[in-house]
Amino acid sequence: NLACSNCHLQAGTKKFGIPLFGLFGEFPRYSARSGAQMTIEDRFNSCMTRSMNGRVLPVSAPEMQAMVAYIKFLSTGVPPGELLPGFGTGKMPELDRPADPVRGKASYANACAVCHAPNGAGIRRSLPTTDLGYMVPPLWGGDSFNDGAGMARLITAANFLHFNMPHGVDYLNPQLSPEQAWDIAAYVISQPRPHKAGLDKDFPDLLEKPVDAPYGPYADGFGEQQHKYGPFAPIRAAIAKLKAEQKGPSPR
Repeated sequence: NLACSNCHLQAGTKKFGIPLFGLFGEFPRYSARSGAQMTIEDRFNSCMTRSMNGRVLPVSAPEMQAMVAYIKFLSTGVPPGELLPGFGTGKMPELDRPADPVRGKASYANACAVCHAPNGAGIRRSLPTTDLGYMVPPLWGGDSFNDGAGMARLITAANFLHFNMPHGVDYLNPQLSPEQAWDIAAYVISQPRPHKAGLDKDFPDLLEKPVDAPYGPYADGFGEQQHKYGPFAPIRAAIAKLKAEQKGPSPR
């Protein structure tokens, strides 16, 4: 019952609001998560089954063809491989401590609950049913994104919050401090949500797994708690060391 626009703001055109412009020329490409080449249709279906917590769309489905056409339109004039400014969710300084869900709960009550509700349920378009979707999306619970979604990872969620929330702000005029954004994101991802089966098969090469992936297995010796809430610098250092060891000594 979620919509693409719940995460891809302003119909996928907002800078650091997970925009979709320029994306068409990026595919096909290698996906570390699957360990294989991925088409743009594969990427859509990854969103469908993770961020939307929904079902796979056939490649020939009119909805799939319409979305691919829209991405192609938004990518008009962008050479393949070129990333336009504002792509992704932005990058703010990381904390040197774990992000704190307890602090985040208090900040959520002040800055987020008025729209997303104290229980994270969002605002339905029609109170009797979820069939018409949401005016404001749920952030946890059975109708939210599942634990395999990108938004279930702290770095993605915190940067998205900092540069886009509360609704109406942008990267030039953020209202949440970086510390508030990290802690609110920690609170949101600490809440219950649907589970995606088979997450242990993600990232066949564990050294390519994002440091904030909140589910194992891991190759770096750190546990799920630190991968979920940070700090991430020690994890990155351990992964860099493992990659260097895997590569072997440089020839003299």
